[in-house]
Amino acid sequence: MIDQILSLNPILQTLLATLFTWSITAIGASLVYFFKKINKSLMDGMLGFAAGIMIAASFFSLIAPAIKMAENLNLNVWLITFLGFFSGGLLLFVGDKAYDLYEKKHPKKNKKFNIKRCFMLVSSITLHNIPEGMAVGVAFGSVIYGIDGATLLAAWTLALGIGLQNFPEGTAVSMPLRREGLSRNKSFFLGQLSGIVEPIAGIIGAFLVIKMQMLLPFLLSFAAGAMIYVVVEELIPESQSNKKKDLMALFTLIGFSVMMILDIALG
Repeated sequence: MIDQILSLNPILQTLLATLFTWSITAIGASLVYFFKKINKSLMDGMLGFAAGIMIAASFFSLIAPAIKMAENLNLNVWLITFLGFFSGGLLLFVGDKAYDLYEKKHPKKNKKFNIKRCFMLVSSITLHNIPEGMAVGVAFGSVIYGIDGATLLAAWTLALGIGLQNFPEGTAVSMPLRREGLSRNKSFFLGQLSGIVEPIAGIIGAFLVIKMQMLLPFLLSFAAGAMIYVVVEELIPESQSNKKKDLMALFTLIGFSVMMILDIALG
């Protein structure tokens, strides 16, 4: 079964991997059926662990292959990787600012259920899932070029890391929607819907890499920059809001170590 999956072309593997990350979002959202409230320490620990995985993946699965590919293509290595990395983070920064501006112009008037608030909650998670899906697609698409660090294992491990951090995201959407007054079915539907953009973005990322090789170093770096922004702006601050900050930091170190070992020892 595993050999059959690994023998598929990068586009199909991207689709399978991003369907996996979406399914984890759906599983996280499904907790609305079983719990009224989720243990904060458990959720924060998962976020810290996922942050560590994504930081390691950004270098070992994205930036390192981008550097090697830029060298092979005789490109300006530092310039391409910098432009890609900074552009990825900058895009999400601009998106955050645009969202903040929208919130200021459309403030929450009360705590009663309204469509606008639910839309903002779902859209905020959905928007930052786009670069995550693209990162997976770029990782799989780069495998066909046989560069160091760009392996199927690295791509699948990256998908695993993104999937792990999607679990609390699904819950972070469905549970508040339930508190807003939506039914469990509607809360679950909107929670899982926030992750459906990942398969779409993943296929686009893989297609771009396969069809336009010269863009690969930039796209790899771009995906890394977007992921690091998500980690620094969302995952780590949320995990560090826990009273046991030192334990949450330890989970981040463990996540980084797991990803690093997988990439170095098995990549």
